[in-house]
Amino acid sequence: MRRPVALRLHAAMATLALAAATGVVLSMPQASAATGGATGYATQNGGTTGGAGGQTVRATTGTAIHAALCSRASSSTPITIEVEGTINHANTAKVSGSSCNTAAGVIELKQISNVTLVGVGSGAVFDQLGIHIRESSNIIIQNVTVRNVKKSGSPISNGGDAIGMESDVRNVWVDHTTLEASGGESEGYDGLFDMKDNTQYVTLSYSVLRNSGRGGLVGSSETELSNSFITYHHNLYENIDSRAPLLRGGIAHMYDNHYLRINESGINSRAGARAKVDNNYFEDSKDVLGTFYTDAAGYWQVGGNIFDNVTWSARGSENNPAGPDPQSNTTVTIPYAFTLDSAACVPDIVGRTAGAGKGLLVSNGSCSPQTPNPTPTATSTSPTPAPTTPTPGPTAPGGTNLSIGAGADGSSKADGTSYGNVRDGDLGTYWSPAGPTGSVSVKWGSATTVSAITVREAAGSAGAIGAWRVLNGDTGAVLASGSGAGAIAVPRTALKKITFEIVGSTGTPRVAEFETYAG
Repeated sequence: MRRPVALRLHAAMATLALAAATGVVLSMPQASAATGGATGYATQNGGTTGGAGGQTVRATTGTAIHAALCSRASSSTPITIEVEGTINHANTAKVSGSSCNTAAGVIELKQISNVTLVGVGSGAVFDQLGIHIRESSNIIIQNVTVRNVKKSGSPISNGGDAIGMESDVRNVWVDHTTLEASGGESEGYDGLFDMKDNTQYVTLSYSVLRNSGRGGLVGSSETELSNSFITYHHNLYENIDSRAPLLRGGIAHMYDNHYLRINESGINSRAGARAKVDNNYFEDSKDVLGTFYTDAAGYWQVGGNIFDNVTWSARGSENNPAGPDPQSNTTVTIPYAFTLDSAACVPDIVGRTAGAGKGLLVSNGSCSPQTPNPTPTATSTSPTPAPTTPTPGPTAPGGTNLSIGAGADGSSKADGTSYGNVRDGDLGTYWSPAGPTGSVSVKWGSATTVSAITVREAAGSAGAIGAWRVLNGDTGAVLASGSGAGAIAVPRTALKKITFEIVGSTGTPRVAEFETYAG
């Protein structure tokens, strides 16, 4: 039996008319109302600033939120929407306009960018109404409560997710939110914080997720591996059955979270996913880390965590708990600055800072709540500096390029290109697939240990490579997934063949070099 869980605007006259009709209260243009700056992976890929620098408006209904989006000069005009009151089905209607794509019964942030949604005043509660982010980028959601969103029963919204992201989403920062349900799937609820279909560079911070069967997922299936670069820090997961979160492929960083009463399974790393799990406090819970319900292995790097009254199930063909003595089975390089609190104080500091209505307080790295700084301070673990251009992960590795002199093959290639051009050390030659997707491999006569690769695009085609996967050519296992060319860390693996598979592109992808390194 499942446990109970528990703008700059188009024209002044048109704007005023729309505001009067929908309840939008206009403010003078100002910087974003969100306090502090983004953290984690949301700082990468150009950063996440939301509506900073744009106009600020006040909304007290869901219709007013949609009207504010639809009144902008364009779908990318920056805007901060301050929300106060209860947003529900009765006050959330579809609004049309050239700068928006909305729907009734859900807050729809679709095909837009540069938006901040922040709770103010007496608070903002999205009651039985989810927030859907789709084909959008540079979004901030802060200081709001989203509760009891259902996928079955009545009323339904957002597929049952409190906050859901899908279809080419980039750079989202969700901060100081409270996401909660009143049961599991049998009661009509789904996930609290879901990401799928090529969602990347997301941070969830200082938030509460509770009383739900499912905390959230990254990737909707074992073959949907285009999602990556997610940070979870200073969050409370309380009374959650599973998916805290479920990871399928990609890289995630969990630090200084408090996991309390995880009933079935917690961080479920599957299908080649790699999780860096630092200084978390796991309490009164079961199977808080591992690969569960599948034989498609995932990986983890652990350090500084506390396991307080945590029980572990036995290993089986589709059950691989990390405990009772969790050890790292991969390494993950983090490209941004962060400051770790000691795990021992995590229940206290998370309790004082996480969730809506907490004054947007954060930790200063010494287990003491404070008003946030504009940017995070440097971490004591000295990570590599944030890259100045988007990359899939760490800075370029050093050492010998093992691809030089190796063999190569792949899928159908474009006329005039060669597989061997990716391992000849010459940036002037390249391989290109016959279409927008395809794969190229480097291979050796005997097992060779690889822990990092660098994919370099040919001159004139930078940015063409979109989503990709790195595969163990011997077994077909997914070693890494992400988006964009650059340096990529993979689990240290001895293999005879390694494959770089392009699963999405813009224009014609051209791989000048597929470099491999032992690390």
